[in-house]
Amino acid sequence: MGQQEQVATSLAGAVSEEISASLAPVDAELERRYPGDPGTRQPVHTVYVPGDAFAADTIRSWGDRALAALDEHAPDAASFAAVLGLADDLAEPVYSRVRAKLEREPIEDLRVDFEDGYGPRPDAEEDATAARAARLIAEAYRDGTAAPYMGIRMKCMEAAVRDRGIRTLDVFLTGLMEAGGLPEGLVLTLPKVTYPEQVGAFVRLLEAFEKAHGLDAGRLGFEIQIETSQAILATDGTATVARMIQAAEGRATGLHYGTFDYSACLGVSAAYQASDHPAADHAKAVMQVAAAGTGVRVSDGSTNVLPVGPTAKVHDAWRLHYGLTRRALARAYYQGWDMHPGHIPTRYAAVFAFYREGFEQAAARLARYANRAGGDVMDEPATAKALSGYLLRGLDCGALDIAEVARLTGLTRTDLEAFAAPRRGDLTASAP
Repeated sequence: MGQQEQVATSLAGAVSEEISASLAPVDAELERRYPGDPGTRQPVHTVYVPGDAFAADTIRSWGDRALAALDEHAPDAASFAAVLGLADDLAEPVYSRVRAKLEREPIEDLRVDFEDGYGPRPDAEEDATAARAARLIAEAYRDGTAAPYMGIRMKCMEAAVRDRGIRTLDVFLTGLMEAGGLPEGLVLTLPKVTYPEQVGAFVRLLEAFEKAHGLDAGRLGFEIQIETSQAILATDGTATVARMIQAAEGRATGLHYGTFDYSACLGVSAAYQASDHPAADHAKAVMQVAAAGTGVRVSDGSTNVLPVGPTAKVHDAWRLHYGLTRRALARAYYQGWDMHPGHIPTRYAAVFAFYREGFEQAAARLARYANRAGGDVMDEPATAKALSGYLLRGLDCGALDIAEVARLTGLTRTDLEAFAAPRRGDLTASAP
């Protein structure tokens, strides 16, 4: 064992105590502002449906239309793989999982739209549509046909439409309460936010509703939609979006990038408005850094190129959507918008291929880390967190099965969740 070392120190214990006391406010601030990822499932997409088009069978109808698109334009694994350029070993696993997903859970997150997709309507009409949306969503959760997440996008907090947006939200939430209460998967989206004060005003609105119905404080959260340049950069040069997250007082659940409004705000020509435009990359990078560690998730936007018409045109649109989705996933934007049933097959194909092609390597690295074994990569706690998060996302969406993950890692889902949400100090510890 060798000679035992004598350990000597020079500082009195009071020095450490004094430093800890001086940093106590900073410790508390870190915990408050950067609680980390909530550890809940993040949907891979959000589907927007105009309020007047939303119906009891919308989710099933989208799944059936997506399946019909596959039947017509890619009736088997080989043809679908040829369109998207999938590797031979991924073709069948991805195709079969896509079809199964469209049968079982075609939409993961649905937003009934009362903003751009709905437009201005007479007050009585919008009131009735909001009440109907509440009734249909409540019924869907009761009968088991709901998407995991559902809610509405109201009109924004700008003066011209503020009162209408507030009333629509009130009608919708009140309708849910009268139908039995707020569902666990409820999501609200606040669009076209420009100033943190608008976020703060929305917080006051939700607080008032909670008090009116005796709900727990903080029960209602919401997504912030980033659609203006002012939401990214303020006149003083600071990142407005970071202040928006703080103005939400812990209620913000997501930042959603609005591809076309944001691009238009910067003067990007219509033909070049896309989620891979440099302006889009900059905005999302700022959003990503602002949200990191806060528990707020970032979502990419959408494409307006629809997979409709002749097979060749559908294939072109599918390749575009698949490529944009894969590009977003590589940049850690794990959610995006889908605007048409024909987009869903390629959304799931891109997501499933992303997780399946990296599955074995990620599982092997995490298994070595968990077993304190060596390998050709020296992983640290932060990497183990990323690896387990990758596997959990794959499990949540259906790209991976728990049996195959357990077989290659030797870990349970509980084990994965523990690695994905380590204590703050663990991330600064040395690698095993």
